[in-house]
Amino acid sequence: MIEVREWSRGDTARLFRPPTAEDDKYARGVVALRTGSPAYPGAAVLGVEAAWRAGAGFVRYVGADRVADAVLARRPETVVGADVGSSRVGAWVIGSGTDPSHRTDEESLALREILAGTTPVVIDAGALDLAPGARAPFLVTPHAREFTRLQERLRVQPHDEDDDRADAARQVAAKIGGAVLLKGARTLIADPDGGVIAVEAGTGWLATAGSGDVLAGVLGAVMAANPGAALAEVAAAGAWLHGHAARIAAGERDGGPGHPIVAMDVAEALPHAVQDVLG
Repeated sequence: MIEVREWSRGDTARLFRPPTAEDDKYARGVVALRTGSPAYPGAAVLGVEAAWRAGAGFVRYVGADRVADAVLARRPETVVGADVGSSRVGAWVIGSGTDPSHRTDEESLALREILAGTTPVVIDAGALDLAPGARAPFLVTPHAREFTRLQERLRVQPHDEDDDRADAARQVAAKIGGAVLLKGARTLIADPDGGVIAVEAGTGWLATAGSGDVLAGVLGAVMAANPGAALAEVAAAGAWLHGHAARIAAGERDGGPGHPIVAMDVAEALPHAVQDVLG
């Protein structure tokens, strides 16, 4: 039986702090996102919005012109452009809103260069196929179907629905050499050394399109603000904050049934979730 650590609000609080008079935008964390596509520009908009709302001091975006225009229309604070070398990037977010079957050779090369570096990376959705062999510290964020495909790619025996998800996540983390965040009503985070963390902080209303793109942006912000922190703990804190923001957005703070939400509602509730954590 695998020992699973239950993550709490108090655990999350350790990875958040209010800025001081000595902090500048770089000290609060710099997030760079290479996400979205002409087919799914909203994924980039949601991820960038979430990174800002979760506390990043500086957010950069790299992507197609049409997608960059959508990002700027929503968040004009964002710096758009391919040259991020001088921006002191603390975390990358890649893959959200992309399809690997439509990825160009140029895009694949750019993503592989990110994964060959030293800056930690959140690998989501359409970039999950590039995770094996990555040298940068990384966190993959699959949902159930993506996780099954990842198991097949790694030649790890897929688990049936009734099998232990914690053991499955642990096996994939060990095989891939990076942290794994397996999304679900009970989110599981496994590290390559065998540790597993469980986060139960969300709401059923979070099962809505784009919520994973928001989560990716949150994870990038928490990662950039905590250089050197264990990626499994960064992932758990980000997942807890994301779930708490969803509860706030759905009106569940007082124990009621809540109401429907969309992904942008979750992003917009993130500052209130951060305030609760800091309080």
